[in-house]
Formats: sequence, structure tokens, C-alpha cells
Amino acid sequence: MTSTGTTANQIPVSIIIPMLSAIDDRDYSLFKELEKTFVAQYGVEVWQNVFNFRVLPALDQQSNKWLLQSWCSNGIISVKDIA
Repeated sequence: MTSTGTTANQIPVSIIIPMLSAIDDRDYSLFKELEKTFVAQYGVEVWQNVFNFRVLPALDQQSNKWLLQSWCSNGIISVKDIA
């Protein structure tokens, strides 16, 4: 499946749950691997929508803070650079 015609609302929740679990487990390397796999399958634009409108809103304050700290400590790399 490509990003053509795919929207954030069409992504199965079974794809998103492992990402949320990786965040909950504080496993940044797994989260980045899942992100990379997602982008390869669906595209950057769909990832941006899924992340901004489905993943981020589901995070509690501590998880959101952890993810931001992980990004900053590992250097923020554009998802476009990993695809």
C-alpha cells in the first residue's frame, strides 16, 4: 500500500498500537524502527498526519515529555531523512 489515497483515518489501529507500546515501554529505538517501517509503507505525509492526530493526542503528559526528551537527546532527524 502506498500513501496515494491513504489517510490517517484509514490506518488500522493495529499499526498504531505497537508505536504506543514502544512509547509506554520507553523504547525509543523500537519506536524509531516502527516509524521507519510505517513511512516506508505509507509515506511521510500519512505518517505526519497519523503522528500529529492519532499518536500524540493519545499520549499522557509523561510520555509526551519522554518522547520529546528522546528526540532531543538523540538529535531530531527528519522522518524524510530516514525513509
